[in-house]
Amino acid sequence: MRRRLGTCDPFPFAPGPTRFVTMRGGTRADEVTGTGGVIARVIAGGQTGVDRGALDAAIAMKVVHGGWCPAGGTAEDKPYAPGVLIDYPGLKPTMSDDPEIRTRLNVRDAHATLVIGDPERSPGAARAVSAAAELRRPCLVTPHSPGEAFAWLEGIGRELLVNVAGPRESQWPGARDAAYAFVTDLLEHDRR
Repeated sequence: MRRRLGTCDPFPFAPGPTRFVTMRGGTRADEVTGTGGVIARVIAGGQTGVDRGALDAAIAMKVVHGGWCPAGGTAEDKPYAPGVLIDYPGLKPTMSDDPEIRTRLNVRDAHATLVIGDPERSPGAARAVSAAAELRRPCLVTPHSPGEAFAWLEGIGRELLVNVAGPRESQWPGARDAAYAFVTDLLEHDRR
């Protein structure tokens, strides 16, 4: 089955019609923001908890999102393929089901990593902090507020790919909702 592409003309000075595809939730790719501000893309690994809260916030705010996930899209609540790839088709599976590889690739591909929650609760969040140090990538651990995190990101640059990491839902009940609220507020700072 072929995906049907539509056309639109968002830029009257463009030489011809622009093609668009429909993304998750019915959002057209040409409606997605992520250019001109501090945060161009939010990436995360798709695990329950903080990762999903960050991805859901990006989707809700129409910010480009993605990242690496373990092979088959496996996660704590989705142990079988295609796992989280059904809900988050922007994620790319690694060649291994080892979550450490996913974490390292997301840190590597991001301009900065933001850890929401206590990394001592989560071996995955601790690995993200460790990978950021090894790869010499900026990493902010447990910021007090979205405003503090935004000011830190603004000091790094513009058009950033921001990796968001933190505990799984089983390690911190309520992590998804806390990360969703935090990242939504962070993205609203970028729109001001």
